Amino acid sequence: MSVTSGSYLHGTAPEEQARLSILNELLNRAALRELALRGGEKIVDFGAGLGQLTRDMARAAKRRVVGIERSPKQIAEARRQAAAAGEESLLELRQGDVQEGVPRAEEGTYDLAHARFVLEHVPDPLVVVKAMVRAVRPGGRLVLQDDDHEILRLWPEPLGVRVLWGAYMRAFDRIGNDPYVGRRLVELLHAAGARPSRSHFLFFGACAGEPAFAQLVDNMASLVLGAREAIVGDGLLPGSVFDSSLTELRRFRDRPDGAFWYAVSWAEGTKP
Repeated sequence: MSVTSGSYLHGTAPEEQARLSILNELLNRAALRELALRGGEKIVDFGAGLGQLTRDMARAAKRRVVGIERSPKQIAEARRQAAAAGEESLLELRQGDVQEGVPRAEEGTYDLAHARFVLEHVPDPLVVVKAMVRAVRPGGRLVLQDDDHEILRLWPEPLGVRVLWGAYMRAFDRIGNDPYVGRRLVELLHAAGARPSRSHFLFFGACAGEPAFAQLVDNMASLVLGAREAIVGDGLLPGSVFDSSLTELRRFRDRPDGAFWYAVSWAEGTKP
């Protein structure tokens, strides 16, 4: 879901792409349920990433979905995965900047503009939401899904993880991005000229004994590890503290009494 050069903490290495694929497996069913697509909708996905949710939306809408993605590496992997699934026809992937939106000739033609985990990685999220508003027809829907990283709670709390997660959030600030943008989604819809109509949380968690628990802890560990250079290199945390805290986080996945609490912020609105 790269959007602007230098603003995306996680990169596009194969390990990161594998993490994103697992994340999609954990989240997409709930996202599709909340999207409640009826079929026939013309959809544009801002920041399509590896295209798994884009393809899911296309299947539900029963028509091809346009996905905008800046990174050629993400597009290449998205196309590889689509081909492996025999679903190339579901995607029209375009290399482009979500801040610019769709071509002028397509503005006002989409029924739904969607963005997930994009606004936290741009310096001015309102620019993206305004581009989404331009893309949809009057009465068209806008759906924003993003993070408010402060929501995260692990219990019993692993030693050092609160400090580690705090440094991770500060890494967003250092490059001009917002780790709390999830709480701003309704405000952004209103400021962009849309009429907010719904806010919601998608629960993203599990406890020990659920198969997803280890996957969620592993996802968090991979997420933080991918930002190690930004965190340690920028002096946000000493390398020894980073490494010891990450070790404790990884041990947490084996706790029989562990709980992982998180939620993805969801907001939607319509274009007047």
